[in-house]
Amino acid sequence: MNAYDVIVVGGGNAAFCAALAAREKGASVLVLEAAPEDEAGGNSRFTAGAMRVVYNGVDDIKALVPDLSDDEIAITDFGTYTQDQFFDDMARVTQFRTDPDLCELLVTKSFPTLLWMREKGIRFVPIYGRQAFKVDGKFKFWGGLTLETVGGGPGLVDMLTASARKHGIDIRYETRATDLLFDGNRVSGVRIRHTGETSELIAKSVVLASGGFEANSEWRTRYLGPGWDLAKVRGSRFNTGEGIRMALDIGASPYGNWSGCHAVGWEMNAPEFGDLAVGDQFQKHSYPFAIMVNANGERFVDEGADFRNYTYAKYGRVILNQPGQFAWQIFDAKTKHLQRDEYNIRQCTKVVAHSLEDLSRKLDGVDANNFVKTVEEYNAAVTKDVAFNPNVKDGRRTNGLAIDKTNWANTLDTPPFEGYAVTCGITFTFGGLRVTNDAQVVNLDYQPIPGLFAAGELVGGIFYFNYPGGTGLTSGSVFGRIAGNAAAG
Repeated sequence: MNAYDVIVVGGGNAAFCAALAAREKGASVLVLEAAPEDEAGGNSRFTAGAMRVVYNGVDDIKALVPDLSDDEIAITDFGTYTQDQFFDDMARVTQFRTDPDLCELLVTKSFPTLLWMREKGIRFVPIYGRQAFKVDGKFKFWGGLTLETVGGGPGLVDMLTASARKHGIDIRYETRATDLLFDGNRVSGVRIRHTGETSELIAKSVVLASGGFEANSEWRTRYLGPGWDLAKVRGSRFNTGEGIRMALDIGASPYGNWSGCHAVGWEMNAPEFGDLAVGDQFQKHSYPFAIMVNANGERFVDEGADFRNYTYAKYGRVILNQPGQFAWQIFDAKTKHLQRDEYNIRQCTKVVAHSLEDLSRKLDGVDANNFVKTVEEYNAAVTKDVAFNPNVKDGRRTNGLAIDKTNWANTLDTPPFEGYAVTCGITFTFGGLRVTNDAQVVNLDYQPIPGLFAAGELVGGIFYFNYPGGTGLTSGSVFGRIAGNAAAG
């Protein structure tokens, strides 16, 4: 029977941040990853690596990206993303439901946590490719999202794994934790299954960081509602809610938006689970510069309600609720250049035509006549006297439609026209476990459970309805570090 100071269940960003923080305190640490090594990293491996962080100017960016060149600084307007801006974004997109204490930790600890990650060997770069447009010769970042990890999600997992090994942390792959060892008072380890054999591992503390229940179709339908079994899973097939279940089995308190999740517009013919060869490129996130139509040939959402960062995580649910659980995104030649890289991959359900009538016949499953009528009415409603500007909410809108587009409204009149088919891709679930400010899991009487901590997707109470892009990884890092420190303490 092996014994460690701290056992971390999970192998993604939150798990490794917890492991590194505990090791820094002198604890012996074991990381348990259910996946084989080539699929390890949970949802972190499937992300683009963007991390939302407070910064008050270019000096803060330079602290996180020391090799930023003078030339890059000269051609870039980094602006700021202050604590107040982060708080405002969290409050607004969660409809003021985010837990105040957890939100305060997330926001105030974001910059020091990324600095700490930098010390642990994690490297960051500005997201020039996806979060900045060039205006008047300068790149301008928008939507509060400025940095990503080198190599995206796979790079983040590789850097974290290398750092863990360098710091003497043990990692076991294809090892699934099945139950917590609990005597009615405290957690003293985990029961595991490896190559069909079951055994027990003893620890002074356990940190659960094994993700939400997005890859569990039965739980999705139970908690998110009917139809959610039909959603595609953007990330890991291993995030089935086992960490949450183990804690609930010993009387942990559930918390947060159990009927809510992060879900996006996703390639309609993507596989059931994420494909590491494609990563997050199945997403289709340039819809603010397009229109979206459903099977009836009708628009069903304000594509320009806000920057992509603040709407993409809730629009997957809206697409899932359309007839047939799909939609088509429609672009013309005027906004083609604004499409993100993911529109150029080979695994795309895409049609091209030189007239709207021709396009209407190529949009599989869509009422062609209604589609043409929808576009004609949309074009007639676009206000032409407001300048189009993709860097700001420009107020260029339609007027008089059942659902107006309130920013970035351009007429669809310049061929070639393109259509991209999307469905709902679920990223992670919002419901999870209730924790203290030290990331310690509490029981149904709201008393801390000795020896049990949690971080990452399975912490409830942070996100409701929606989330600001790049906050998931930051939350995992912040609460992973807190959990690791407390578990080792």
